[in-house]
Amino acid sequence: MLPLSPDALRQRLRSFASRAQPVRILLTLGSLMAGCAWTGHPDAVIPLFLGAIASALAETDDSWRGRLRAQVVTLGCFAAIAFAVEAAFGLPLLFIAGLALAAFCLTMLGAVGARYKAIAYATLILAMYATLGIENLGAHGVVQRGREPLLLLAGAAWYGVFSVLWCAAFPAQPVQARLVTLFTVLGSFVRFKASLFEPLRGIDIERKRLALAQLNAEVVAELNAAKESIFLRIGARAPTGRLSRYRGLYLIAQDVHERASSSHDDYNALADAFFHSDLLYRCQRVLGLQGLACQRLADSIARREPFEVAPETVQALADLRSAIEHERARADTPARLALLASVEALARNLALLDGQLTGASQPSARAGRTEMGLFDRSPRSWRDAVERVRRQLTVRSPLFRHALRLSIALVAGYGVMRAIHPAQGYWILLTTLFVCQQTYGDTISRMGQRIAGTALGVVAGWALLQLFPQPLVQSVIAVAAGVLFFATRATRYLLATASMTLLVLMCFNQVGDSGVLLVPRLVDTAIGSAIAGLAVLLVLPHWQARRINELAAAAMRGHAGYLRQIVSQYRTGARDHLDYRLARRNDHNADAALSTAVSDMFREPGYVRPRAGVALRFLIRSHTLLSYLSALGAHRAALPDSAQMALLQTAAEGAIAALEGLAAGLEKGLIEAPGDAAAEPAARAALAQAVATSNDPQARTLHTELGLIWLQIDALRTHAREWLQSEGSETTAAPA
Repeated sequence: MLPLSPDALRQRLRSFASRAQPVRILLTLGSLMAGCAWTGHPDAVIPLFLGAIASALAETDDSWRGRLRAQVVTLGCFAAIAFAVEAAFGLPLLFIAGLALAAFCLTMLGAVGARYKAIAYATLILAMYATLGIENLGAHGVVQRGREPLLLLAGAAWYGVFSVLWCAAFPAQPVQARLVTLFTVLGSFVRFKASLFEPLRGIDIERKRLALAQLNAEVVAELNAAKESIFLRIGARAPTGRLSRYRGLYLIAQDVHERASSSHDDYNALADAFFHSDLLYRCQRVLGLQGLACQRLADSIARREPFEVAPETVQALADLRSAIEHERARADTPARLALLASVEALARNLALLDGQLTGASQPSARAGRTEMGLFDRSPRSWRDAVERVRRQLTVRSPLFRHALRLSIALVAGYGVMRAIHPAQGYWILLTTLFVCQQTYGDTISRMGQRIAGTALGVVAGWALLQLFPQPLVQSVIAVAAGVLFFATRATRYLLATASMTLLVLMCFNQVGDSGVLLVPRLVDTAIGSAIAGLAVLLVLPHWQARRINELAAAAMRGHAGYLRQIVSQYRTGARDHLDYRLARRNDHNADAALSTAVSDMFREPGYVRPRAGVALRFLIRSHTLLSYLSALGAHRAALPDSAQMALLQTAAEGAIAALEGLAAGLEKGLIEAPGDAAAEPAARAALAQAVATSNDPQARTLHTELGLIWLQIDALRTHAREWLQSEGSETTAAPA
């Protein structure tokens, strides 16, 4: 076997580092198992393993300093809950009251931020692990105060050591992994956007736009995750080295997203006009190549190699320009010329998009930027954190409802456990905690996967216990199962559940006969899952249909804020300053939240979503409007013509007022006629005339996009009225 070259060795090391958490779990569980075997204390394996797993569940992306601070907080929370559980274990009323209160308070702590949400959730899990350990000791007649909490804390602290050291050894690796995922998802988004340029009649563009809205939500989530990962490592200071390049790549991804999101005209109209031409195929080819370029950029980031620009896109752009000139010579009607102008605007946008991707080949990836600040969304003080929680203390808050629902579900589970006295009954509470999620769809999905995964794990565990009675082999299987759990818990929950069940069975077999756990584990899982399912159905159910008004209003306000920032840049010239990027990100976040809510609505029972079709049409129109806003943002440049600027200002201010009025109407439950009913037709007539008479390509693009925005506002008003009218009729009919 030939020795590895230095480059290949570095690549292997980076690949190893990219499997971050499963590798840390392998090191932690492997060393704990070896230590217990060496010291002759196999009975300590279970609490040590469970403590390490809880600590890993509390882990979030952070710098090593942030991770160290978070680990100290985590251990403090773990210590408090573990010793409290031990003190109250023999007092049923005190135990369940304390557990319910802890579940409510810790769940509400998630309003502060992702770090605190993870710590709070892991603290609740550790409380359940403490009950399992104390119950197991009691079943074996062992009474040793403080032993179980201390072992849980030791396991958690041992994982924390690996976690902090890993963050210090590989400080930029999580950012690198986030950017790889971001550009991979962005490439998929761009390639799917290319599929809209099909010069075919009868294509269901609305269905494609819906799929695009859902893909856009994935891109927005990855953009947010990448930004937070970068900000956690640089804060307010200027980054250096690799982090500086990564920040530049993130900003390039933002710009590519804006340009790829933009739409320059109605796709069906373009397909009809250029049905006998290859013009749209050439647009599709350019955009498809740019999607592939995003994927190649992701690969280059993963390998830490320079990004090389492919020459195919340059040639494809040249071919597109040639096709546009050919069509211009054949165009014989004003309508065809107007649509051709939209294709020309698209070609300019694609050329600028290609320039952004070319900028990724620069070492710093600055692409000419002078303003590269990022917005910090984390709480700035304890007062800010408390205020975030206080704002969620309302029955309208999904988080508040989930916190109360989870507390009640745990009380119900404890009552069932006390009533039937099952063996290993605390698995009921642990299952309820794992399965009960904030939305109905996620809870039902987890319920089925949890039961199926547990059954799979029980069968596999029984078979492996029969095949491999040797304790050493069972130890290896337990460690491997723990690694598999963390490798799959975010993507394959059924397999993750089976892995955790297998780990528990192998560990319990180190100190006794885990065969007695097979049936109780399965029965308790079914009971806990059923309690979680009933809780999300009966206890303060927060159906997505009840949130659509609020989320739709937020989306409309996001559109208005984005348009306001765009118009200001047509006065001053294009600048990617923080205020502009923040307005753009807020708008995309609101659009993604609406898209996610509508998707979740279709996972809920049919009787609670009779108006889901209206919400779906509203989402499509809202996302289409965002694509037209993105086109306006993509073509930002100062307008020297004062008359054109005045027209843009008037039309845009009218659209902003209409969007804000629509948002207010959705919140109040009544869509009113616009305050100045005569102004809107006049503004639209002026836009239509400007499109017909303007010879300036930039001005024509602006007028076209604003006209399309007004069409979407009309459609949004119509759908909002349909939604609110049907909502009112349901409210009237409800008492009967």
